[in-house]
Amino acid sequence: MASIFSRIVAGEIPCYKVAEDEKYFAFLDISPVAKGHTLVIPKHEVDYIFDLDDEEYAGLTAFAKKVATAMRKVMPCKRIGGAVLGLEVPHTPIHLVPITRESDMNFFKEKLSLPADEMAEIARKIAEAVEY
Repeated sequence: MASIFSRIVAGEIPCYKVAEDEKYFAFLDISPVAKGHTLVIPKHEVDYIFDLDDEEYAGLTAFAKKVATAMRKVMPCKRIGGAVLGLEVPHTPIHLVPITRESDMNFFKEKLSLPADEMAEIARKIAEAVEY
């Protein structure tokens, strides 16, 4: 059965897409720890990031760098923090989170609940800043 992320990539489930190429996909986390929290995934399902072959691993991190660079241009923050967790969905997400201090990366704190129009605006701003 396809993961929820595969269904998002296939267009079966809506998302706030910020970037896409032939192999990788980036979209806003719907339960963000900070405004702009973005997930970057390979389009095909791989449960564990270190199961990716070297070429795909390098491609995923390079794609994540493009997205993080765009995020830093448009989101108020000092840096974009990155984390690989991926226990909830078996589909290797890299979490990119705008941060001002290290505690902003706390995945156990209460998640934000942002209105759809604000999520769409954040996604649009990041998407417009991505350089391919």
